Amino acid sequence: MLHPVEVIGAMIGKLRELAEYLSKDNKKLLRIWGIFITVFISLCSLCVGMIIEKVARSDSILFSSIGNLLLLTGLTSSLAAGSLRLRIKDTLRSMKDSKIIEARKKLELIVGRDVSDLEQHEIFRALAETGSENAVDGIYAPLFWMTIGAIVWNSFPYLPGPLCFTWIFKSISTIDSMIGYKTGQLKWLGTAGAKADDILTWLPCRIVILTLPIVSSNIKNYYQIVLNTLRDGRFDESPNSGYSEAAFAYCANVQMGGQNKYGNKIVNKPILGKKLSIASNKSVKEILNLSLRLQILWTFTIGIIGILI
Repeated sequence: MLHPVEVIGAMIGKLRELAEYLSKDNKKLLRIWGIFITVFISLCSLCVGMIIEKVARSDSILFSSIGNLLLLTGLTSSLAAGSLRLRIKDTLRSMKDSKIIEARKKLELIVGRDVSDLEQHEIFRALAETGSENAVDGIYAPLFWMTIGAIVWNSFPYLPGPLCFTWIFKSISTIDSMIGYKTGQLKWLGTAGAKADDILTWLPCRIVILTLPIVSSNIKNYYQIVLNTLRDGRFDESPNSGYSEAAFAYCANVQMGGQNKYGNKIVNKPILGKKLSIASNKSVKEILNLSLRLQILWTFTIGIIGILI
């Protein structure tokens, strides 16, 4: 099936081409186009989501059945738990078979850094970092907004519901992934999308910080893990990714951060967990297991909230 994010991505790509062609190197125009792209894509996601939600609540059994099927499919498509896990495990299998060139090619599909010269321990670190950061963007933030939308929809059926809230987040997240970079024209074109993504991810990220230690083997050090995460995470220029990576770092006992290469540019990311172990096959698998256990905790908790409401 055509994935909703593919449609969103195609729209963003076309609008980006148009914006860059019309704006040339005019910073002001690029910023305005960036705001327009963010608002337009979000409104499109909202409108499609509301249509599906209205059909799902139709009095007609046929229409409501079709609507609910589309609703559930749309919500499921917003969670990237399976695809993220499969990509990481597929790369780990190549590492296990000592196929480092193949592992680099697979890693390139899920990270933004240059992987052409990465050695074994750097590949493991990249997997640990992308597994930690993308778990928040791809699983917990969508789950959070899905829950908020469900609560709103339950109280006010005429307002946007879970699909609208989730698809708005996914559209913003996709904009950030595609044009939210501080290079070339994107430095101005992607500002609005990047800022919006930071805002929408802020609260879910903080909830992850507070809940992840509960499902870790270091739960007895809960307060220390949270304090260490808050201390290390603040040194990253992103208001969210540094904190999410630090949380997984201390829960999985694995060091993250260091030197990354993006094109011809070297970026020194802050070290998270200086005294922790270097990333390995075992630590990457532990991050995947932590993420799975946290998903169970979140869905159980959301279920309880649903029953109480």
